Parts: sequence; structure tokens; C-alpha cells
Amino acid sequence: MVTMPRTGLLRWLMALLQASALAAAAQAQAPASAPPSAPACRQLVASGNPQYPPYLWRADESGDRLVGANADMLAWLSRELGLPIEARYVGPWGRVQEEMRAGRIDLIAGAFFTLARTEYMDYFHPAFHETRSVVFVRSGSRLDYRRWSDLAPLQGGTVIGNSFGEEFDRYSREKLKVSQVASVEKALLMLQKSRIDYLIYEDSPALAYLARLNIEGIRPLKPAVASEPLYLTLSHRSACNTPEMRGRLARAMYTLSRQSLMSGWIDKNIELWKRASPPP
Repeated sequence: MVTMPRTGLLRWLMALLQASALAAAAQAQAPASAPPSAPACRQLVASGNPQYPPYLWRADESGDRLVGANADMLAWLSRELGLPIEARYVGPWGRVQEEMRAGRIDLIAGAFFTLARTEYMDYFHPAFHETRSVVFVRSGSRLDYRRWSDLAPLQGGTVIGNSFGEEFDRYSREKLKVSQVASVEKALLMLQKSRIDYLIYEDSPALAYLARLNIEGIRPLKPAVASEPLYLTLSHRSACNTPEMRGRLARAMYTLSRQSLMSGWIDKNIELWKRASPPP
């Protein structure tokens, strides 16, 4: 067996240690590879119930632009965030919720709270408005409405996708007979023609539609079925749904609440709705 001289062995070991040290130093100085970053949030697309005056409606029947008090709120929010926000018509209210679930829109400007919706969107507090949902009947109705159970013997109606708070929604499913139709216009005509006994809808939007459709003989009852906060929400699948963006939206909603801006936007858009061309 051939043996290496002691001096040669020492030189070999020292060269090996030096090479290892150089490799370690080079690795320490090399820049760490950055994790893949999320797509930059450069714009937000918002939608909402397009049959919701004075809060939200289509600017014209063939376009995709939404106007109303909630659209004014989005314009204010855009300035607060320094980001463009498009208020876009994507279909009826049921379709809006499907688009939100899929992440094809980022924001809903005006949603009531339900546990089911928390599965696909984040709510921002405080709410930007408080709404009242009431029972509408024909003027000759003998319904003596005082509590939810008074509605049980009758056939009711509302609009597809509407929610009136977690508690009433559950009671309605279990105890009431409520048909869901595609639009508030259709629901009001069904009530006028006695195809339903009562309609549950928000007071201001329903009264606005009654005036625009020139329907008489329908009136709201007291007390309200529910008074519900109206929230801004962000899709879980939105590319803009980051901790930083959620913080910015929450701060903006707090500022909006303190400045009490919604009442002025609502008053302005009630007048705009009255002057709008009647639907075909």
C-alpha cells in the first residue's frame, strides 16, 4: 500500500478546508431568492344589486356602468385609496354574488351580513349605511301585522338573492311561504295583481320603484321586518385581498362613518332617480 507523506496530507487537508470555506462564504453573500409575489393590485372592480335605487342602478339599459349613492361612495373610496375603482354592472343580484364567489369582481358595494357569505367574502366595519326592510301590502289588505308569525298563513314574495338578516332569513325558510322572483318590478306587479299577499323589500328602494312604475294602492306596514347594516365586502379570491389592502379598506370605512357622507349621497340620488327615464 502506498502512503502519502505527512506534509502532502496536511497540504491536501488545508486545501480542502479552504475550498469549503470559500464556498460557504460565496453562498452567504449570494442574494436570497425572493418568493413569488402576488399580482400587484392596480384596480378594483366593484358591483352590487343593480335594482337598488337610490343606492345603485344601471346608468342606461344597455351599458355596464352603475350609478347611485353607493357608486358615489366607491368614487370617494377610490380617492381615499389612490386606486381606480370601477362600478360595473355584471348582471342581477344573484349573478353578482356568483361573480364575487368566483373572484371575478373584487368588491360588493352594499351587502347585508350572513354567515354563508363569509365563506367567500370579507366584511368591513363599520357598515356604511343602515337600511329598513318592511312588509308591503295592497291598500285593501286586512293583514294586522305586528310580528313575523302574522305572515305565516299568507303567500309572500321577495327578490332572488335578497337577505334580511340571519335571524329573519332562518325564520322565513322554516316558517313562511315566500316566493323569490327575478326583479322588484316583477314582485310589485305580482302584489298589485294579487298573485302574492305581501312583499318584503327595503322601504326606500320599493317606494322609488312604485313611483317610477306609477303603481298606486300599495303601502308599507310597521314595524320593520329588519333593520340591517349595509357593508362593503371584498372577495376572498380577489388579487387585491391582502392584509395591507384589508387594513386600508377598514380605515377608509371608519373615516366614511365619522364624516357621515352617505345621507347626502342618498338625497342627491333620490332626485336623480326621479328624473331618470322610466324603464321600457
